[in-house]
Amino acid sequence: MGFVNFIMDLLRDPRTAIAGWIAAGPLAAYGFVFLIIFIETGVVFFPFLPGDSLLFASGFFAQGGGFNIIALLAVAWAAAILGDQCNFFIGHYFGQRIIRSGKVKAMTPERIEKSEEFLDKWGNLAIFLGRFFPFIRTFVPFLAGMGGMKWHNFFMFNILGGITWSTLFILLGYFFGGIPFVQEHFELLILGIIAVSVIPTVVGLVRSQLNKGKKA
Repeated sequence: MGFVNFIMDLLRDPRTAIAGWIAAGPLAAYGFVFLIIFIETGVVFFPFLPGDSLLFASGFFAQGGGFNIIALLAVAWAAAILGDQCNFFIGHYFGQRIIRSGKVKAMTPERIEKSEEFLDKWGNLAIFLGRFFPFIRTFVPFLAGMGGMKWHNFFMFNILGGITWSTLFILLGYFFGGIPFVQEHFELLILGIIAVSVIPTVVGLVRSQLNKGKKA
């Protein structure tokens, strides 16, 4: 429960949570950013972690001097790239066993189907594009490894996607963090980022269910 409470505190009041990390020292601050991004992208059991909003909030604190922007980018790049690589190998070696076990409750048949459709439609490019969609971001590398995608193809798009995704959200926080409106409505803005990120996935799942109903 400790980890769940940690994430809930981050979602409830990201400004206070991240300020606490920074106050605890650079090792804790950069370490928590690395850990959350790595787990969200690299461990198929935790697709619900707030990667987009964490990157934006961290960029906000870099604008205020709490984080060094270069160090923050480097940490985020490493976490995103290594996380997806870890997830690919988990899928390659243990994918079928994990799915059969049914222990990943977030990996519903609908989400698996949506992620597989995404992979089928976009091919190798899905590794890059999937970065920008929660749940799909976690499931696509897992399914790519399980489905036998060539490692060198995955690795190239993993690097491009990891760097682009993390840089985009960090720099959005960094450059817009000084705007008074953003500072005054920071928590609402974070919730908005989470909502906008989740909407495409929800719409895809609803559409999939409606199509199944029509076929039936």
